[in-house]
Amino acid sequence: MANITKKVSWSSRTDESGAAGEGTPLLNGSEQPKLSRQDSLRGRPKEIPHNEKLLSLKYESLDYDNIENQLFLEEERRMSYMGFRCLEISRWVVCGLIGFLTGLIACMIDIVVEELAGIKYQVVKWNIEKFTEVGGLSISLILWAVLNSVFVMMGAIVVAFFEPIAAGSGIPQIKCYLNGVKIPRVVRLKTLVVKVFGVICSVVGGLAVGKEGPMIHSGAVVAAGVSQGRSTSLKRDFKIFEYFRRDTEKRDFVSAGAAAGVSAAFGAPVGGVLFSLEEGASFWNQMLTWRIFFASMISTFTLNFFLSIYHNNPGDLSNPGLINFGRFETDSVTYNLYEIPLFIAMGAIGGLLGALFNVLNYWLTIFRIRYVHRPCLQVMEAMLVAAVTATVSFTMIYFSNDCQPLGPEHTEEYPLQLFCADGEYNSMATAFFNTPERSVRSLFHNQPGSYNPLTLGLFTLTYFFLACWTYGLAVSAGVFIPSLLIGAAWGRLCGILLASITSTGSIWADPGKYALIGAAAQLGGIVRMTLSLTVIMVEATGNVTYGLPIMLVLMTSKIVGDYFVEGLYDIHIKLQSVPFLHWEAPATSHWLTAREVMSSPVTCLNRIEKVGTIVDVLSNTSTNHNGFPVVVQVAGSDEPAKLCGLILRSQLIVLLKHKVFVELARSRLTQRKLQLKDFRDAYPRFPPIQSIHVSQDERECMMDLTEFMNATPYTVPMETSLPRVFKLFRALGLRHLVVVDDENRVVGLVTRKDLARYHLGKHGLEELQLAQT
Repeated sequence: MANITKKVSWSSRTDESGAAGEGTPLLNGSEQPKLSRQDSLRGRPKEIPHNEKLLSLKYESLDYDNIENQLFLEEERRMSYMGFRCLEISRWVVCGLIGFLTGLIACMIDIVVEELAGIKYQVVKWNIEKFTEVGGLSISLILWAVLNSVFVMMGAIVVAFFEPIAAGSGIPQIKCYLNGVKIPRVVRLKTLVVKVFGVICSVVGGLAVGKEGPMIHSGAVVAAGVSQGRSTSLKRDFKIFEYFRRDTEKRDFVSAGAAAGVSAAFGAPVGGVLFSLEEGASFWNQMLTWRIFFASMISTFTLNFFLSIYHNNPGDLSNPGLINFGRFETDSVTYNLYEIPLFIAMGAIGGLLGALFNVLNYWLTIFRIRYVHRPCLQVMEAMLVAAVTATVSFTMIYFSNDCQPLGPEHTEEYPLQLFCADGEYNSMATAFFNTPERSVRSLFHNQPGSYNPLTLGLFTLTYFFLACWTYGLAVSAGVFIPSLLIGAAWGRLCGILLASITSTGSIWADPGKYALIGAAAQLGGIVRMTLSLTVIMVEATGNVTYGLPIMLVLMTSKIVGDYFVEGLYDIHIKLQSVPFLHWEAPATSHWLTAREVMSSPVTCLNRIEKVGTIVDVLSNTSTNHNGFPVVVQVAGSDEPAKLCGLILRSQLIVLLKHKVFVELARSRLTQRKLQLKDFRDAYPRFPPIQSIHVSQDERECMMDLTEFMNATPYTVPMETSLPRVFKLFRALGLRHLVVVDDENRVVGLVTRKDLARYHLGKHGLEELQLAQT
């Protein structure tokens, strides 16, 4: 493949150095970059031929494991039982706040989209009706296309120029964050504002997108902000929740935020918890589950409460979720044993179509990485897609002669008459001339016979390609609803065909039921979620009867789809070269040991080290190490030094900033001791080493690391097998794992990148190359 000078970041352009040199790896400090033997000989590639056989060195790990230094232990030991109880209560308070705010954001998005889309469709409908009689419908088409493009242009400009990471649904980024990868700027306030504005614009602009995916990202950003009790972007510190200012606590709250987002989007609190469990959290315990469920419940409740006020029946809490598939009446939802094979076959079709969708989107994304990486080009592409979507929809409605009578209980929001007789409406318009959520509902619930098979076939085909083209544009948008819509359309088509095959045309092939199964199959085939998706579908339709068919369909579509290609989110994670750790080590990796995997040689520091040495080590841009084993020399002997602790770049920077030097401590008796608070105040944006001034005299001072280093780091012997190292690293959420020999001397260091390098390819175990992007 041709070389490209710039590999896409999530933002599809290089990170501008934001606040405090955000883009510099020094800020978050990069872990030990791996120079395997052959790599160091060739030197690093400056530009990257695009393929997934690379891992990017620009992503850091989160420190999920607490740094147990003397300061931390002293603070914990000073805390009384009541103190711990208060912390537990404040965790519940934070989760409640997360749920409340996420519900409010969902409610705001929903109301604004409803109002704006309503105005747009009314204007276009009035225009079409006016010109149907006098001729000149092309003016209506131009009006529709221009309205769409203007909305999408606003959304795309904000995303492409101000916060590129807000593009897409945000689910892959949150998945990486919960896996323990620090994606720059992913949980910023600015990202949230751009995300919300962008998703409103793209849904109103009539793109083939949903507003459900971005809700998950929004929930995660809310959680990361609320739990810290301050906003670094607004430079406001509320002096609350200071104990939670570390990766361990923040990551747990982010998983609660993601769950609250799912539950606001689908009205599915249990589905939200399971989503966090299945897709995200690497670390899980019972209390966390309970708190996350609490956040999800509060979020659904808040959304219902405010929407009920908006719909003028305050206090009515019975319409959960942004998307409500409507209830399936019990008489139409019966299914028989002989239908189970049909459902499984539909699952297989969903898997095949999903795999096709993912492959097309994969090639399209690579094309975008190569050629559409300038912000102005991205905005133009988004506008093009918006105009094409409007044109295609208009053409389909114009040439469709599928007229249906307007019944007394017609549910169409904007029935278009066009060339139908009076008292009839164009049923193709119900599918296209509507927000996607409404179209899904009409496919599930309209009476049998309200759609023509040809209409459904054409709709499925066009919408499939439109949705595929739209996912990955520089707009905030989810893929959930388009997938459901494609599936519901071909599912309903299957139902109609089955009814026509059976001569009696009996009720057993109720098209709405098949639309539901098709929707589940298609969504499962694209995103490959099983457990959470089953529960979300069951909760959103309000009917447990379909639990088994939906589960069978999702399992089938996942098995069939995985045979060809990975899920959409995994593909996008891989295209970003993120060092993502799966649940288990690769199956055939038992013959590898820690000695082969680790990075060596390791830069170690002495327990009492010269300040000049520390500054030089931190300033060395070629290595950018982030964790340093601390060693102690046995006095009077010439034995090699032994491991006595581990210290992080971020801690050293805080120590240098506060000038914690041995000589100063002796001369100045009044100097206050450094406390944990000083480290927490610097979190999460530690200043880069370049911004810290150390004079020539200070370089000669000594620094005692004893009370700041983690005196009990996790270590493994050299001969430990890779799966064992992997299990320890993944389950404890580590960032550095020190490899020692039998004398407890440091021989190497294992970081996330060393483990993520190995994966099962088509020809057994493969090793990815590392590259600085």
